[in-house]
Amino acid sequence: MTRLRVAFVSPVFLFPADAGGKIRTGNILRGLKESGRFDITLLSPAAPEQQRDWQAELDRLCERFIGWAPSGPRPRWQRAPDLLSPLPINVVADRTPAALQAVEKVLAAERFDVVVFDFVHAAVLRPRRLGGATVCFTHNVEAEIFERHARTAASAPLRWLWASQAAKMRRFEREALAGFTRVVAVSERDAKMFAENDGLTTARAIPTGVDLDFFSWQAPADGMPTVVFTGSMDWEANVDGIRFYLEEVWPLVRARVPDAQLRVVGKNPPASLVQRNLPGVSFTGFVDDVRDHTRDAQAFVIPLRVGGGTRIKAFEAMAMGLPVVSTTIGIEGLDVDDGVHFLRADGVEALADATCKLLADAALRLQLSRAARELVEVQFGHRVAAEAFGRILIEAVEALR
Repeated sequence: MTRLRVAFVSPVFLFPADAGGKIRTGNILRGLKESGRFDITLLSPAAPEQQRDWQAELDRLCERFIGWAPSGPRPRWQRAPDLLSPLPINVVADRTPAALQAVEKVLAAERFDVVVFDFVHAAVLRPRRLGGATVCFTHNVEAEIFERHARTAASAPLRWLWASQAAKMRRFEREALAGFTRVVAVSERDAKMFAENDGLTTARAIPTGVDLDFFSWQAPADGMPTVVFTGSMDWEANVDGIRFYLEEVWPLVRARVPDAQLRVVGKNPPASLVQRNLPGVSFTGFVDDVRDHTRDAQAFVIPLRVGGGTRIKAFEAMAMGLPVVSTTIGIEGLDVDDGVHFLRADGVEALADATCKLLADAALRLQLSRAARELVEVQFGHRVAAEAFGRILIEAVEALR
């Protein structure tokens, strides 16, 4: 059997897998390679020591890895001029000379059946004269995230800034995605939004996939009443959600359950949150394995008010057996039922009530845990998602024949 030759361009190095996008992409690539039907060349930024330290993990994702020199982090004041660009600020950051040169060199020197660009931001790395099938793997409707920030921002200047970026992203997203043979969306909802908002007929949805072997199930824990959240704490949507939960919801939970503990698991939590030293609240920062910091929890909370795509953290929690409480936005795009697989709670009182309900009711915890794990096993394993992704790659290639 002739394997399909795939070039996969990611604007971020995928390890450590400490953010939802990295996890999702890693799961897809691992599933594609395990299928034996694809020959994958992965391109992304990587320092030599990163490639050396993570080579074993990279070998699980691809046949060959090609890295380019990553750009160092820039303080916000240095990024301020980027606000004047016609491109959204996060797209400007990905368009580096090293990235452009590396991608163009590889794609000019070799023939691939299909080239995948991971995240719509990576479209800025696409060579102008790239022939053949192309696919964009969108993890969100990016413009929607900016628009939600504009609605929830605390001040008029911030609302204006987010609205300005939203307009730029809406234009960039529409123009960039129109140029791909196929677009992969992470939910039917996102695919429908691309069709309705951008007139896109090439979007195809895949399920959100989780590594069921890694995130094995166990019954919800008893003991100290513990609530947990996982997510990169340098992503604005997570920061907004946790700030909201800490300021408005957590005091109500502690009033009813005085010994309740809240553990926020994720890299780079802002000092403005950590230094509050709120009763019962702890921040782990980066951890090697989220399982070690979540297994003892009775409730897994997703208090997001902004965001897009699907939250892979929800399915990871469900796979582990952790009962989930989420806002509508936090669970958006996932085919799960309120009261069967999780508890939906929008607003301060509803979130506090649902959190306390799980802390108090062991039978409910076990009921939700079992139903959610069964659903994830049947429909949302990473191999199921990779199989759907692989079909879209083949469809893109055949569309040009």
